[in-house]
Amino acid sequence: MTIRAMCEAFGVTPRTLRFYEQKELLFPLREGQKRLFSRRDRARLKLVMRGKRFGVSLEEIRQILDLHDMASQKHLQLPRTLEIAERRLDEMKAQRAELEQGIAELTDLIMQGRDWLKSDGSQNAA
Repeated sequence: MTIRAMCEAFGVTPRTLRFYEQKELLFPLREGQKRLFSRRDRARLKLVMRGKRFGVSLEEIRQILDLHDMASQKHLQLPRTLEIAERRLDEMKAQRAELEQGIAELTDLIMQGRDWLKSDGSQNAA
């Protein structure tokens, strides 16, 4: 797959693909200035995009992918992936709790503001 086809398929920019290549997440073949991406690169990019969506760092994604590539280390990939996923899930739950608290507080403030406007408006009209 060419860089253009990869960009269209995954909704990323050429700059993003070059950045991932620099970070050793993708390893396209080179023909002069052209980059050609293999099935392996497409699978890796899919995993990178999924990891990013969950807020996993690129370094952690690279570590997981590297464990998969090393035949002698494949047995470590799933435990490491689960460790990262569980930690990220805990972080996301904490963020959700903070958001829920913030939403509740902001909702109360809005209601208080509206109540104040109603009572102040009726006093000014009298």
